[in-house]
Amino acid sequence: MKRARSIVVPIVLLVIAAALIATTMQFAIMFNGPPPGGRPMPIARVAEALRTGQVPANARDIVVTRTREDRFGRSMEQPAPERDAAIAALIPVPASRVHGLYESYPRDPVSDIHGSFTIGLEDGDGWIIVSTKPRPTFTSWHLTRIAGALATLVLLSLLAWFVAGRISRPIRQLAGAATRARLGARPEIPRGGPKELRELAEAVEAMQDRILQQAEGRTTMLAAIAHDLGTPLSRIAFWVEQLPEAARDRAAADIEEMRAMLGAVLRFTRDDRNRVPHARLDLGSLIESLGEDLAVAGVPVEVDLGPRVIVEGDPAALRRLLTNLVENAVRYGDRARLCWSYAPGWAEVLVEDEGPGFPAGRADALFAPFVRGETSRNRATGGTGLGLAIVRSIAEAHGGEVLLENRAGGGGRVRVRLPAE
Repeated sequence: MKRARSIVVPIVLLVIAAALIATTMQFAIMFNGPPPGGRPMPIARVAEALRTGQVPANARDIVVTRTREDRFGRSMEQPAPERDAAIAALIPVPASRVHGLYESYPRDPVSDIHGSFTIGLEDGDGWIIVSTKPRPTFTSWHLTRIAGALATLVLLSLLAWFVAGRISRPIRQLAGAATRARLGARPEIPRGGPKELRELAEAVEAMQDRILQQAEGRTTMLAAIAHDLGTPLSRIAFWVEQLPEAARDRAAADIEEMRAMLGAVLRFTRDDRNRVPHARLDLGSLIESLGEDLAVAGVPVEVDLGPRVIVEGDPAALRRLLTNLVENAVRYGDRARLCWSYAPGWAEVLVEDEGPGFPAGRADALFAPFVRGETSRNRATGGTGLGLAIVRSIAEAHGGEVLLENRAGGGGRVRVRLPAE
């Protein structure tokens, strides 16, 4: 078997790869040059623009305007009289007619102008203004860098998604196998993934074996006790026949109740241990057939027709599940109503009654064996406390679930969800 690596390895490799990619991106930006700035402008071109009042063909970065205002320039620009005099000499005009403001103060008045500037030439009663164009907020340099950063982010996200998927996939498989584990069906525990996950899978498999062995032993013991109690009950029934009529009737009723409880226990243990056979069936037809049979037997049950839904499972077990729910609904709510619907991948069956509903805070506890919603043990209410336990066992064996709810208008509702095609 190939030796598994630690889960630390892909995580560390992901961090290293992310650092390398980000660093490479930064170096690419750095070696591609600084952000674009204004190109140096020779003062001769500025002088030409002021003299002609037009932008020279080789000076596209400046604009020429006319104004009557004697206030112009930008807040970050400062005067430089020596440069004004140098420009005035090139026009040529007196230095007093040229007034300029510059972003950078020149060391050499006749050198090229760096940065932004605004220079005015007094022309009669107005001014000819030559200035640099406003810098755009986003240049192609900025857009290129933003695109590079986004590409880096996408690449790192895809890499992280791939690594996270490789790590989480065996965890999900392990969780699914643990969810499907039950008596009579021990799913194979996946052993893939990093070393830590394989060790976890081995521990889960060992724990599953211990739990299922204990549950198997408990179920076997329960079935043996229920079976063996039938013999002494038969002997007791024989001796009861010799009692007076009134006492005999009461004792016989108690014996019948005990036999019913033992029969329910045996059915529960059988359902808990058997594997569900796989067969495709029409759930709607099964519900309609069950409703007709119960109605003929005098059970007050109503079936609302629904869509055609195909499920896979044991028809007898699903029929027993629905029968238990209908009997509970009639016992505690006088009437039962069955309906079903379909959602992608799931079939949902609702069994509703008109009773008092389920006790608040105890709904989930009712699925435990021998727990009843009516705690008085009154024989008139019937029940052994195994009906809902059998329902949940059958539903989970089919990969489904059972939920107990209280209806807004009063009454209880049982929601059964089963995988469907």
